[in-house]
Amino acid sequence: MERILVDGYEFIKVDLNGATAVFSTGKQGLDFNKNTEEGLRNIENIKKWFQLTEVGYMSQIHSNSVITYNGEIKEGDALVTNEESTAVGVFTADCVPILIYDKRNKAIAAIHSGWRGTFSCIALKTVEIMEKQYDTKAEDLVVYIGPHMHQCCYEVSEEIIDEFRNQDIYKDLDLSEGRMLSMLKCIIYQLRIKGVREENIKDLNICTFCNKEYELHSYRKSTNKYGRMFSFIFLK
Repeated sequence: MERILVDGYEFIKVDLNGATAVFSTGKQGLDFNKNTEEGLRNIENIKKWFQLTEVGYMSQIHSNSVITYNGEIKEGDALVTNEESTAVGVFTADCVPILIYDKRNKAIAAIHSGWRGTFSCIALKTVEIMEKQYDTKAEDLVVYIGPHMHQCCYEVSEEIIDEFRNQDIYKDLDLSEGRMLSMLKCIIYQLRIKGVREENIKDLNICTFCNKEYELHSYRKSTNKYGRMFSFIFLK
């Protein structure tokens, strides 16, 4: 993992030996809100900044819908592809960005997992889609979990905690302390159930709300402008 500057903007880059995972920050006001001209311009700039042909993204709807990228912008919360020089990415500002690389079959995925997506097991479902489409084996996957609101700061309602605890998959998981929910524990649990090796699941351990090292967008922390970060992965 390394911090890089591109045109004065800061990114966190991870070389996956055949693929590259990138997490944007909010330094210098870098914003990927696709509902603004600035955001769309920055998405387009990714092609120039990282020498890519295409940058795929979605209209995110807090679902467990997994889309195979075909050049169109569709509703969903996970994108998969095996096309080279094509990035797939997700927008976040407290939710969890998850980037997956199948190092054997050269396929990639980008997942947006808020509490609803985490509850409905979008990470697990994405692995299942990759198994069907690319003959992926879970033991060949490398997963990076980017900046998001960690359990230290992520307070939700008692009703949401109860919903998680009543979910069969999570019934034996220590997923909260009081009303402080750990989406990270839930996501790792999903991946481990599918057979992803523990040593291949990497959390950057950066909380969007309380970390002091990086400038990041946080929906809960912001008071007026709601910027978005973009986490993406591409095959070399």
